[in-house]
Amino acid sequence: MDVSDALQSDGRSKLNCRELSKRAADSLKAGKIISVPTDTIYGVAALAQSNEAIEAIYEIKQRHREKPIAICVADIPDIEQWCEVTVSSDVLEDLLPGPVTLVFKRKPELNPDLNPATELIGVRIPDHEFIREIARICKKPIALTSANKSAARSCLNIEEFKYLWPKLNLVFDGGSLGDTEESRLGSTVVDLSVAGQYKIIRDGCALRQVEEVLKQKHGFREAGQS
Repeated sequence: MDVSDALQSDGRSKLNCRELSKRAADSLKAGKIISVPTDTIYGVAALAQSNEAIEAIYEIKQRHREKPIAICVADIPDIEQWCEVTVSSDVLEDLLPGPVTLVFKRKPELNPDLNPATELIGVRIPDHEFIREIARICKKPIALTSANKSAARSCLNIEEFKYLWPKLNLVFDGGSLGDTEESRLGSTVVDLSVAGQYKIIRDGCALRQVEEVLKQKHGFREAGQS
């Protein structure tokens, strides 16, 4: 991707327009890889149902194939299309949209070549209308992971991953997403695949919120605790 192809904007308001969302969705449908802002950090995205696109993400990030990639969907009802949901709609609505990745057992409809070594899948609904609108237009799950090489720090503005631009079809500039190291933590990842309990896989930026919702409000117990 040429630098001139990076789409500039003065904030989320421009990114919310349907024209840009459609351009992003068209790129994904063509099997391309794009970068998008989220409610946490910048991510790279591809259609989860495309084996070629998934392979391209791993190559771009120089990521080991055994490391799973989460999916992003537009709305809470979409989760049940791809995941074996073990929690009530009230729990989902208390956590999403937001900086949280929920892990469930996958359904057969999800691309079996996405994270083939595990029966689980992480799913996100970022609190960012641009990426959600892209998912609505695509009507398919979007593979979403951080916009950086594997093991490098996550990025809060597009200049920080400029070295990836030539490998991306489009880069959408949502401005700075934060200004502290805490802002780089990414989403909190929690395994909810077993009914009634939770297991924190990654603390992320919303750990306190997640535990308050699951343990205090809904009475979940932490895995391994009686």
